[in-house]
Amino acid sequence: MRVITGTAGGRKLEQLVGDDVRPTTDRVKEAIFSIIQFDIEGRRFLDLFAGSGQMGIEALSRGAKEAVFVDNRRESIAIVKRNLTTTKLADNAKVVQMDSISYLNIGREKFDFLFLDPPYGTGLLQAALAKAEAVMNKGGLILCESPVAEKLPDCLGEFVKYREYKHGKIKITSYCHTDFADNKKLMRN
Repeated sequence: MRVITGTAGGRKLEQLVGDDVRPTTDRVKEAIFSIIQFDIEGRRFLDLFAGSGQMGIEALSRGAKEAVFVDNRRESIAIVKRNLTTTKLADNAKVVQMDSISYLNIGREKFDFLFLDPPYGTGLLQAALAKAEAVMNKGGLILCESPVAEKLPDCLGEFVKYREYKHGKIKITSYCHTDFADNKKLMRN
């Protein structure tokens, strides 16, 4: 696993090991960042269920103003911190060891991007999507990774399903605010 491009491009990242670990592949990561590539600079990125932190680190490497990494596992938090040190991106990062749904319930901070990739088949994605609107700026974008067959809701309050992208057995679903869905001008306002 590596940072694809930007200031930390090419740097290798540590990852968790174990049967329950499923890091986002470089192919899927590249697809996600091609969706937001022109809108990431200067924005706030929330990497929920952070794991190794590779998605938030990629966002920082590509010019995000700040990334917040949330995971409830101590091992994940330690790896995120080491990866931020390795990539020299720690100054623009905040790492929080906390249950991801609890973090959304608090909802004190607002973000331009929210990336959700919880363990598959646990119901955590649906639980997080139900709370996601509370932490989003109106012009923001929610991105979630799930199995292709998993049915996701069409609406999340005032956020609506914008697009779905399929990459083999993986699906990336994006949600944007209803004010932006019709105009297709997401972050530009």
